[in-house]
Amino acid sequence: MSYENLAGRTAVVTGAASGIGEAVAVLLAARGARVAVLARRRDRLDAVVEKIRADGGQALAVAADVTDDGSVDAAVESVHAAYGAVDLVVNAAGVMLPNPVDDGRSDEWQRMIDTNVTGVLRMIRAFTADLVGAAAEGRTADLVNISSIGAHITFPNYAVYGATKAALTYLSQSLRGEFGPRDVRVTNIEPGLTQTELATHIDSDGLREQIDGMIDAMGILSSAEVADVVAYVTSRPRHVNLRQIMVLPTRQA
Repeated sequence: MSYENLAGRTAVVTGAASGIGEAVAVLLAARGARVAVLARRRDRLDAVVEKIRADGGQALAVAADVTDDGSVDAAVESVHAAYGAVDLVVNAAGVMLPNPVDDGRSDEWQRMIDTNVTGVLRMIRAFTADLVGAAAEGRTADLVNISSIGAHITFPNYAVYGATKAALTYLSQSLRGEFGPRDVRVTNIEPGLTQTELATHIDSDGLREQIDGMIDAMGILSSAEVADVVAYVTSRPRHVNLRQIMVLPTRQA
């Protein structure tokens, strides 16, 4: 499989302190991209950068909170100062806080909306000019959003999380109409059960047991396996847009 189209590119990956974001950053760097890794936890980002550099890759740690306008603006300045314009953006930051809607946990609702939807919009606003500019110069330009199978399939107690991911899937579809004519590709990736830190945020023993039961029954993807999908779609010839991919464990119907 050829990944030559990743060599020499400049990528920004959010949620890069762990899980899918970290795996994407490591793989893109291994394939020759220089990668700015964004997340809130600076210590974790430093460890990711150290890992990438130890393997001969290029990486920059940028502590940033996608729910904060000022933090994103500062991150853009840091990325541009170090690497210049960006041609590949991967929105992997996300939070999953399942609970019954009638629990009324509006703080959790807002956190999921701010991260999973508005946070993505902040990153798109921050780097649209870079992506459009790269495409106008004849280079490959990619926007990749990590959504979820939860955008399509309902799970009890995951209504708000699923709604945020459905919004992200719809946003990706709509953005293709805006960006595609300018040669910027938009890819929406919807993983099923995947080994990440999302499940550790669940504060209900019953819901954690539900997740464990699903994993026992259906298996689970590694973050690296989802990252491989990201690397594949972004390394295709620039006129080829794999627009939407659902990636699941084989037993997850």
